[in-house]
Amino acid sequence: MSALAFGQFPSYRPRRLRRTAALRRLVAETRLHAEQLVLPLFVRPGRKLRREVKAMPDVYQLSPDQLLMEATAAHQAGVPAVLLFGIPTQKDTRASGAYARRGIVQETVRLLKREIPSLLVITDVCLCEYMAHGHCGIVRQGPGGAQILNDPSLALLARTAVSHAEAGADIVAPSDMMDGRVQAIRAKLDAEGFADTPILSYAAKFASAFYGPFREAAESAPKFGDRRSYQMDNANAEEALREVALDLQEGADMVMVKPALPCLDLIYRVKTQFGYPTAAYSVSAEYAMVKAAAAKGWIDEKAVTLEALQAIRRAGADIIITYAAKQVAQWLRGQG
Repeated sequence: MSALAFGQFPSYRPRRLRRTAALRRLVAETRLHAEQLVLPLFVRPGRKLRREVKAMPDVYQLSPDQLLMEATAAHQAGVPAVLLFGIPTQKDTRASGAYARRGIVQETVRLLKREIPSLLVITDVCLCEYMAHGHCGIVRQGPGGAQILNDPSLALLARTAVSHAEAGADIVAPSDMMDGRVQAIRAKLDAEGFADTPILSYAAKFASAFYGPFREAAESAPKFGDRRSYQMDNANAEEALREVALDLQEGADMVMVKPALPCLDLIYRVKTQFGYPTAAYSVSAEYAMVKAAAAKGWIDEKAVTLEALQAIRRAGADIIITYAAKQVAQWLRGQG
C-alpha cells in the first residue's frame, strides 16, 4: 500500500522516528537474536587437534574434545545449535564412514548430547565427505563418463540419517540434493522409531561459487567434474520453489536456502509462499570475504556482519547458519 494513504509531508515526517538510537530500536521491524543462530563445526578424529582452515580465519577442523570446547563456548554465548560436518580418516566408494555406528559424527553427537544436553545438535546428512570421489551419491563409470546415481544413493542417505538419530541428533539435515531423499529419510526414520526427529532439508541449494572455502574445511572437493548435475542452477527461481514444495510434500519439517546473501529474493519467496520454518545458510565465502576485507581495514567487520545477517532475517529467514554465530551472539550481548 502506498505511503500516501497514511500521510504526506509535512504532516508525515519519517525522520521523526529516526532521531535517536532508542527511537530506532523501539520501531525496528527486524530483530536479530542469538536464538536464531546455528554454528557450523567441522570434526575429525584425534585429540587436542585444531587445524586451521586457511581460507576461513577463526574456523578450524577440530577433534571431538576441541569441538566440545568450541560448542560449549558458543552455547554459553547464547547460540542454541550447532551443525556438524564430519571428516573421516578413510574414504571409499560406498561412503561407509557416513553411517558407521562409531563414525566421527556419530561419536561427536554422543559426546555433545552427554556433555551439553541443552544444545541442539544438527547433523549434515550427505555422502561427499566420505566418498573417495567427493560426490554426494554413488558414482557409476559408463561409456559417456561418470554418472551420479540418484536412486541407489537414497538408501545410503537414509541409513546415514538413522545412524545420526540413533546417536542422539536432534535434527537431521540432508544436503545432497538427490531427488526423493527427504521421502526416503522420513520413511526410514519412522520405521526405525525416530518419528519425532525433524528434517531440515537443504531444499534450494545452488551450485554456487560461494562454497569454495567450505571445500577446504570439509575436504569434500569432487575428484572429477562438478556438482551441477544435482545442485541447482543459479538462474532458476521457480525451480527452487518447486524443490521446496517437493521436500515439504515428502516430509521436511524445515527448509533451507543456500547460499544466503545471493538468494535473498528466494528466502523471501519461500517464507511468503510456504510459511514453514525457513533457514538460510550464510556460506563460507560470505564469511571469508568479510574477514579478508576487515583484515585489510577496508570495512568494519562487526557492522558489515550484523547488517548482512539482518538482511537475511529481513528477507524472511527464521534460522541463520553462520560461521560467525559465536561472535555475533557476543556482539548482541554487548560483548566486544
